[in-house]
Amino acid sequence: MSDEPTPFTADDYRARMERAAASAADAGLAGLLVAPGPDLVWLTGYQPTAITERLTLLVLTPGSDPVLVVPALEAPDAAGAPVTLRDWKDGADPYAVASPLLDAQGRYGVSDNAWAMHLLGLQRALPDTGYASLTDALPMLRAVKDRHELQRLAAAGAAADATYEEILKVRFAGRKETEVAGDLADLLLGHGHSQVDFTVVGSGPNGANPHHEAGERTITEGDMVVLDFGGLKHGYGSDTSRTVHVGEPTAEEAKVHEIVRTAQNAGCEAVRPGIACQEVDRVARAVIDDAGYGEYFIHRTGHGIGVTTHEPPYMVEGEERPLVPGMCFSVEPGIYLPGRFGVRIEDIVTVTEDGGRRLNATDRGLAIVE
Repeated sequence: MSDEPTPFTADDYRARMERAAASAADAGLAGLLVAPGPDLVWLTGYQPTAITERLTLLVLTPGSDPVLVVPALEAPDAAGAPVTLRDWKDGADPYAVASPLLDAQGRYGVSDNAWAMHLLGLQRALPDTGYASLTDALPMLRAVKDRHELQRLAAAGAAADATYEEILKVRFAGRKETEVAGDLADLLLGHGHSQVDFTVVGSGPNGANPHHEAGERTITEGDMVVLDFGGLKHGYGSDTSRTVHVGEPTAEEAKVHEIVRTAQNAGCEAVRPGIACQEVDRVARAVIDDAGYGEYFIHRTGHGIGVTTHEPPYMVEGEERPLVPGMCFSVEPGIYLPGRFGVRIEDIVTVTEDGGRRLNATDRGLAIVE
């Protein structure tokens, strides 16, 4: 039986664009301008085969049909998107095509990955317009997932879990971090990922760097090893972390791992509708602070996930937005002891009507590997 999800329909994309335009109006914006990238794919289903210097721009205006400005040579590829196309030919001024679609004195939300040259081109054509980053203006645009998105995220999480179960069977000692990272990538692809975004393998002192990239260090007996890996399956992200040990751990290593496990569990158990995002961070951080390791927990507790592996909402002090059913994010506290070792444990959690549900289910205990 195929695990392929039900495809999103043109009606699904139209509904997203309508909601996005309405959200823009609620935020006091004249509309949204969306360049190629995850926002464009999420809103329209269209992803240019190549992102070049040629202007491609979705214009969403409340009360008007969505319009996609595209290079003429790419118009056939964009024809399936549920939008009105306005194309322009090489040699023509693309901003002369785009600018009539905008209010000459309006303020627009712009997708974060829009090229500066295009924004400046619009400003030259319409000097009285204003612009705001979409993440600043509408940070929750993609944050609440529908049931079809949740199915994709659950499938991605299950594939990452299967990858972890299999990586425990490979040999670690005597192999380079890059070799284990290669195994992780192969396993993610083997379990249906179309894209591998990262395979962190931080052994020994390298584990004390939360974003360590797998390097040429040879893993040895006695190493703690942080594994953090993920990518995209069916267009939606996976991201999970577990920490393993090569051979038997010391009492201190086991203690630190247990503190992180307890903190991670507390953060996951705190998830429920209505609480502020920062509360998840506070609950997990309090466990580590109380154990005397607070200065070694050096990053936020979590980040949202969807069509990208990092997106709003963020579980961090100062983020007062309330959790809403359908939000998905990581809960990943850690302790990082410089020059010695690190520990991180991470699950993706989705907010339900009465609490939270983890999308990762592998054992969070300290696994012993060879």
